[in-house]
Amino acid sequence: MLTQRLWLSEPETYATGQKMSSKTLESAFSAFRQSLPEEARLFVAGCSGEPLPLAETLKAAPDLASGLTFLGIWIPGVNQTDWASLHPSSKAESIFISPALRPSFDADDTCFHPLSYTQSAAWLSRTKLDAGVIMISPPDEDGFVSLGVSTDFSPTILEREDVRLFGIINHRLKAPVNGPKFPVSRFEAIVETDHPLESVTENDLPQTFAQIGARIADLCEDGDILQFGLGNVQQAVLKALHNHRDLKVHAGMISTPLAALIDQGAIADGPSAVTTGVAIGTQDFYERAAVDERIRYAPVSYTHTIATLAQLPNFKAINSCIEMDLFGQANAEFINGRQISGTGGLVDFLRGAAASPTGRGILALTSTARKGTISRIVPRLPRDATSISRADVDTVVTEHGVAELKHKSIDARAEALIAIADPSYRDQLQSDWREIRKSL
Repeated sequence: MLTQRLWLSEPETYATGQKMSSKTLESAFSAFRQSLPEEARLFVAGCSGEPLPLAETLKAAPDLASGLTFLGIWIPGVNQTDWASLHPSSKAESIFISPALRPSFDADDTCFHPLSYTQSAAWLSRTKLDAGVIMISPPDEDGFVSLGVSTDFSPTILEREDVRLFGIINHRLKAPVNGPKFPVSRFEAIVETDHPLESVTENDLPQTFAQIGARIADLCEDGDILQFGLGNVQQAVLKALHNHRDLKVHAGMISTPLAALIDQGAIADGPSAVTTGVAIGTQDFYERAAVDERIRYAPVSYTHTIATLAQLPNFKAINSCIEMDLFGQANAEFINGRQISGTGGLVDFLRGAAASPTGRGILALTSTARKGTISRIVPRLPRDATSISRADVDTVVTEHGVAELKHKSIDARAEALIAIADPSYRDQLQSDWREIRKSL
């Protein structure tokens, strides 16, 4: 059992060394919960800042979740808590549907909002909220706390004067060298804990991804500013960039493979060579990502906005999708008609790259799925599966080549995409395009 502490008033006394009463997180949150409306809306941070100690507490004492609607940006493949399942009366709202959220989504207990990251920040700044739960670092000697390696959306909540805050000081969450800080007095109730952060390990990648990574690396120049998401394609690209130099990173998230790229000398020296919202990876990576002066943490309201991205020269946004049709439209959310993710920051970064001087938006995918039995380049996407419009797609990469679609006609786009499809599907795709073309 972890020792935790609570104070429900004057939390700034922590910084002056005054003694706090010892209580469990359960009793602390119970007291906080009693001060909220019976049906309260509660922001819960996601990514590596997800308050796992609270999730464990609510699983053990589910009545504390009664009547709560949890709001958060919980990432597929990272966050595993189904917050709406904690009590029969609990609800949740988010912009992703992951395997973890599938049971409550199917039961109509999790509400899905089809929003981009910039739209999500605007939503969280305006939607009705009664309170928020945010994991924070121990206060410094001046009484300020940090969001650690998970800035992301939490500043949006901290800046809302109408939202009451419950802080979980986690001694595993280190204050980074370069990141926003907030007065500990902003929190109405606080507990202390020592709990591992949500972590993600690297996958063993098939050779196909190495081929894609190498092709994308060839599109990158020394000195470029790069954006990566989270996934196999991005992992492969990071591994393929070791011979580049003076690279910078501007992204919503960074992951463990970035450490090797830094060690290999590919990342520029100096403060803020890497700007990100969160770090997602191993515990060792979190420790390193907090002390490296090259890494700066910033909120979504800065990292994802067009105004920011348009000022980045040679900005290359590198992301992945599930399938692409011959018009250049992309699906990044559905498999067999079932919602398995969300758009996240995809469109934000593609449009940012388009606005950047000499920028480029890159979408990557393997050419086939299910051991080659399905082509990921398809004649036409289903009507409800378009995550990215054709106007937002610039460059597409598979293991078979690079298709540059920007400024191309519909016929030239189709031809370029067929050329990078798996060879066994190209004849059929050409035939399908001829039929589609007749109906246009």
